[in-house]
Amino acid sequence: MKDQVREILEKYRKAEDFHRPRPPFSLLPQFIDHTLLKPEASEEDVLRLCREAIKVKFYSVCLHPCWVPIARKELGDSGVQLGTVVGFPLGANSSDTKLEEALWCAKQGATEIDMVMNIGFLKSGHYNACTEEITRIVEKTRLPIKVIIETCLLTEEEKVLATLMVAEAGAAFVKTSTGFSAGGATVEDVRLLRFAAQEKLKVKASGGIRTLTQALEMIQAGADRIGTSSGIKIIEEAKGTPV
Repeated sequence: MKDQVREILEKYRKAEDFHRPRPPFSLLPQFIDHTLLKPEASEEDVLRLCREAIKVKFYSVCLHPCWVPIARKELGDSGVQLGTVVGFPLGANSSDTKLEEALWCAKQGATEIDMVMNIGFLKSGHYNACTEEITRIVEKTRLPIKVIIETCLLTEEEKVLATLMVAEAGAAFVKTSTGFSAGGATVEDVRLLRFAAQEKLKVKASGGIRTLTQALEMIQAGADRIGTSSGIKIIEEAKGTPV
Protein backbone atom coordinates (compact mmCIF):
# COMPACT_ATOMS: atom_id res chain seq x y z
CA MET A 1 0.00 0.00 0.00
CA LYS A 2 2.96 2.35 0.57
CA ASP A 3 3.85 2.11 -3.12
CA GLN A 4 0.28 3.05 -3.94
CA VAL A 5 0.51 6.04 -1.60
CA ARG A 6 3.71 7.18 -3.26
CA GLU A 7 2.15 6.85 -6.71
CA ILE A 8 -0.96 8.81 -5.69
CA LEU A 9 1.13 11.63 -4.24
CA GLU A 10 3.27 11.85 -7.36
CA LYS A 11 0.15 12.14 -9.53
CA TYR A 12 -1.46 14.61 -7.11
CA ARG A 13 1.51 16.98 -7.21
CA LYS A 14 1.34 17.07 -11.01
CA ALA A 15 -2.45 17.33 -11.29
CA GLU A 16 -4.47 20.50 -11.63
CA ASP A 17 -6.43 21.51 -8.54
CA PHE A 18 -9.90 19.97 -8.34
CA HIS A 19 -12.53 22.68 -8.61
CA ARG A 20 -16.22 21.85 -8.26
CA PRO A 21 -18.71 24.49 -9.45
CA ARG A 22 -20.19 26.50 -6.61
CA PRO A 23 -23.62 25.08 -5.69
CA PRO A 24 -26.67 27.34 -5.82
CA PHE A 25 -27.49 28.74 -2.39
CA SER A 26 -30.80 26.89 -2.43
CA LEU A 27 -28.90 23.58 -2.25
CA LEU A 28 -26.38 24.66 0.39
CA PRO A 29 -28.32 23.29 3.42
CA GLN A 30 -28.07 19.78 1.93
CA PHE A 31 -24.29 19.95 2.21
CA ILE A 32 -24.42 20.68 5.95
CA ASP A 33 -24.40 18.41 8.99
CA HIS A 34 -25.80 20.78 11.64
CA THR A 35 -23.48 19.97 14.53
CA LEU A 36 -23.55 20.26 18.32
CA LEU A 37 -20.71 18.45 20.08
CA LYS A 38 -19.93 20.79 22.96
CA PRO A 39 -19.73 18.81 26.20
CA GLU A 40 -21.90 21.39 27.99
CA ALA A 41 -24.76 21.18 25.46
CA SER A 42 -28.10 20.83 27.23
CA GLU A 43 -31.29 19.04 26.24
CA GLU A 44 -32.81 22.37 25.18
CA ASP A 45 -29.76 23.02 22.99
CA VAL A 46 -30.25 19.64 21.33
CA LEU A 47 -33.95 20.28 20.72
CA ARG A 48 -33.14 23.69 19.24
CA LEU A 49 -30.57 22.10 16.93
CA CYS A 50 -33.16 19.63 15.65
CA ARG A 51 -35.80 22.31 15.13
CA GLU A 52 -33.34 24.49 13.24
CA ALA A 53 -32.37 21.56 11.04
CA ILE A 54 -36.00 20.84 10.21
CA LYS A 55 -36.72 24.50 9.45
CA VAL A 56 -33.67 25.08 7.26
CA LYS A 57 -33.68 21.53 5.79
CA PHE A 58 -30.08 20.72 6.69
CA TYR A 59 -28.98 17.28 5.55
CA SER A 60 -28.49 16.06 9.11
CA VAL A 61 -27.80 16.87 12.70
CA CYS A 62 -24.69 15.52 14.41
CA LEU A 63 -24.62 15.17 18.20
CA HIS A 64 -23.31 13.04 21.04
CA PRO A 65 -24.71 9.50 21.48
CA CYS A 66 -26.51 10.26 24.73
CA TRP A 67 -28.84 12.64 22.86
CA VAL A 68 -29.74 10.26 20.02
CA PRO A 69 -33.06 9.00 21.54
CA ILE A 70 -34.29 12.55 22.20
CA ALA A 71 -33.20 13.77 18.78
CA ARG A 72 -34.85 10.77 17.10
CA LYS A 73 -38.17 11.71 18.66
CA GLU A 74 -37.80 15.40 17.82
CA LEU A 75 -36.79 14.83 14.18
CA GLY A 76 -39.60 12.37 13.59
CA ASP A 77 -40.30 11.87 9.89
CA SER A 78 -38.87 15.27 8.90
CA GLY A 79 -36.34 13.72 6.54
CA VAL A 80 -33.40 15.22 8.43
CA GLN A 81 -30.82 12.50 9.02
CA LEU A 82 -29.64 11.75 12.57
CA GLY A 83 -25.88 11.57 12.87
CA THR A 84 -23.80 10.81 15.93
CA VAL A 85 -20.19 10.14 16.88
CA VAL A 86 -18.32 7.03 18.01
CA GLY A 87 -14.92 6.85 19.72
CA PHE A 88 -15.06 10.63 19.91
CA PRO A 89 -12.90 12.66 20.01
CA LEU A 90 -9.67 10.65 20.42
CA GLY A 91 -10.43 7.36 18.65
CA ALA A 92 -8.43 5.46 21.26
CA ASN A 93 -11.21 3.28 22.68
CA SER A 94 -10.97 -0.46 22.23
CA SER A 95 -12.42 -1.78 19.00
CA ASP A 96 -15.11 -3.68 20.90
CA THR A 97 -16.12 -0.53 22.78
CA LYS A 98 -16.49 1.40 19.53
CA LEU A 99 -18.57 -1.36 18.00
CA GLU A 100 -20.91 -1.57 20.98
CA GLU A 101 -21.32 2.20 21.00
CA ALA A 102 -22.11 2.19 17.27
CA LEU A 103 -24.63 -0.64 17.62
CA TRP A 104 -26.36 1.12 20.52
CA CYS A 105 -26.61 4.34 18.49
CA ALA A 106 -28.05 2.45 15.52
CA LYS A 107 -30.61 0.76 17.76
CA GLN A 108 -31.66 4.15 19.16
CA GLY A 109 -32.34 5.51 15.69
CA ALA A 110 -29.09 7.04 14.41
CA THR A 111 -28.91 6.98 10.61
CA GLU A 112 -25.25 8.03 10.17
CA ILE A 113 -22.14 7.55 12.30
CA ASP A 114 -18.95 9.62 12.39
CA MET A 115 -16.28 7.45 14.00
CA VAL A 116 -12.70 8.39 14.86
CA MET A 117 -9.92 6.24 13.48
CA ASN A 118 -7.34 5.00 15.98
CA ILE A 119 -4.66 7.54 15.07
CA GLY A 120 -2.04 5.97 17.34
CA PHE A 121 -2.51 2.60 15.63
CA LEU A 122 -2.19 4.25 12.21
CA LYS A 123 1.07 5.93 13.18
CA SER A 124 2.35 2.67 14.71
CA GLY A 125 1.78 0.75 11.49
CA HIS A 126 -1.13 -1.33 12.81
CA TYR A 127 -2.96 -0.94 9.52
CA ASN A 128 -4.93 -4.18 9.62
CA ALA A 129 -6.29 -3.36 13.08
CA CYS A 130 -7.44 0.08 11.89
CA THR A 131 -9.12 -1.29 8.79
CA GLU A 132 -10.76 -4.23 10.55
CA GLU A 133 -12.21 -1.95 13.22
CA ILE A 134 -13.92 0.19 10.58
CA THR A 135 -15.09 -2.83 8.59
CA ARG A 136 -16.76 -4.37 11.66
CA ILE A 137 -18.73 -1.20 12.32
CA VAL A 138 -19.71 -0.83 8.66
CA GLU A 139 -20.88 -4.42 8.41
CA LYS A 140 -22.61 -4.69 11.80
CA THR A 141 -24.49 -1.35 11.74
CA ARG A 142 -25.21 -1.24 8.00
CA LEU A 143 -25.21 2.54 8.26
CA PRO A 144 -23.21 5.13 6.30
CA ILE A 145 -19.95 5.48 8.25
CA LYS A 146 -17.79 8.59 8.11
CA VAL A 147 -14.26 8.00 9.38
CA ILE A 148 -12.44 10.91 10.99
CA ILE A 149 -8.70 10.73 10.34
CA GLU A 150 -7.69 13.96 12.17
CA THR A 151 -5.65 15.40 9.31
CA CYS A 152 -3.88 17.99 11.49
CA LEU A 153 -1.98 15.14 13.17
CA LEU A 154 -0.94 13.36 9.98
CA THR A 155 1.77 13.69 7.36
CA GLU A 156 0.75 13.97 3.72
CA GLU A 157 1.60 10.30 3.23
CA GLU A 158 -0.47 9.29 6.26
CA LYS A 159 -3.47 11.26 4.99
CA VAL A 160 -3.43 9.35 1.72
CA LEU A 161 -2.79 6.02 3.47
CA ALA A 162 -5.67 6.63 5.89
CA THR A 163 -8.00 7.50 3.01
CA LEU A 164 -7.11 4.26 1.20
CA MET A 165 -7.72 2.27 4.38
CA VAL A 166 -11.11 3.92 4.92
CA ALA A 167 -12.10 3.07 1.34
CA GLU A 168 -10.91 -0.52 1.72
CA ALA A 169 -12.97 -0.90 4.90
CA GLY A 170 -16.18 0.03 3.07
CA ALA A 171 -16.95 3.33 4.78
CA ALA A 172 -18.99 6.01 3.02
CA PHE A 173 -16.87 9.07 3.85
CA VAL A 174 -13.41 10.09 4.91
CA LYS A 175 -13.65 13.08 7.25
CA THR A 176 -10.94 15.61 8.04
CA SER A 177 -11.28 16.45 11.72
CA THR A 178 -13.05 16.22 15.05
CA GLY A 179 -12.71 19.94 15.72
CA PHE A 180 -11.20 19.03 19.10
CA SER A 181 -7.54 18.63 18.13
CA ALA A 182 -4.74 20.94 16.99
CA GLY A 183 -6.51 22.07 13.82
CA GLY A 184 -9.51 21.65 11.57
CA ALA A 185 -10.30 21.33 7.88
CA THR A 186 -8.16 23.05 5.26
CA VAL A 187 -8.78 23.48 1.55
CA GLU A 188 -5.47 21.74 0.84
CA ASP A 189 -6.42 18.68 2.88
CA VAL A 190 -9.85 18.45 1.25
CA ARG A 191 -8.24 18.54 -2.21
CA LEU A 192 -5.78 15.81 -1.22
CA LEU A 193 -8.45 13.55 0.28
CA ARG A 194 -10.69 14.10 -2.76
CA PHE A 195 -7.85 13.10 -5.09
CA ALA A 196 -6.92 10.03 -3.02
CA ALA A 197 -10.54 8.94 -2.59
CA GLN A 198 -11.42 9.26 -6.29
CA GLU A 199 -14.93 7.84 -6.68
CA LYS A 200 -14.60 5.29 -3.85
CA LEU A 201 -15.41 7.68 -1.01
CA LYS A 202 -17.10 10.95 -0.30
CA VAL A 203 -15.26 13.65 1.69
CA LYS A 204 -16.54 15.49 4.75
CA ALA A 205 -14.81 18.68 5.87
CA SER A 206 -15.20 19.70 9.49
CA GLY A 207 -13.46 21.73 12.15
CA GLY A 208 -13.27 25.52 12.12
CA ILE A 209 -15.75 26.11 9.26
CA ARG A 210 -17.69 29.14 10.45
CA THR A 211 -18.39 31.34 7.41
CA LEU A 212 -20.10 31.08 4.03
CA THR A 213 -16.79 31.73 2.28
CA GLN A 214 -15.10 28.85 4.12
CA ALA A 215 -17.98 26.47 3.42
CA LEU A 216 -17.98 27.28 -0.30
CA GLU A 217 -14.20 26.93 -0.51
CA MET A 218 -14.43 23.44 1.01
CA ILE A 219 -17.23 22.38 -1.32
CA GLN A 220 -15.41 23.68 -4.38
CA ALA A 221 -12.25 21.86 -3.25
CA GLY A 222 -14.17 18.58 -3.19
CA ALA A 223 -16.10 18.30 0.08
CA ASP A 224 -19.40 16.48 -0.27
CA ARG A 225 -20.49 17.37 3.26
CA ILE A 226 -19.67 20.14 5.72
CA GLY A 227 -19.71 19.56 9.46
CA THR A 228 -20.24 22.83 11.32
CA SER A 229 -21.85 24.30 14.39
CA SER A 230 -22.28 27.55 12.43
CA GLY A 231 -24.85 26.29 9.94
CA ILE A 232 -27.43 28.93 10.77
CA LYS A 233 -24.88 31.74 10.41
CA ILE A 234 -23.71 30.33 7.07
CA ILE A 235 -27.25 30.13 5.68
CA GLU A 236 -28.04 33.62 6.93
CA GLU A 237 -24.95 34.88 5.10
CA ALA A 238 -26.09 33.12 1.94
CA LYS A 239 -29.64 34.47 2.13
CA GLY A 240 -28.73 37.89 3.47
CA THR A 241 -31.57 37.62 6.03
CA PRO A 242 -32.00 36.01 9.47
CA VAL A 243 -33.27 32.42 9.50
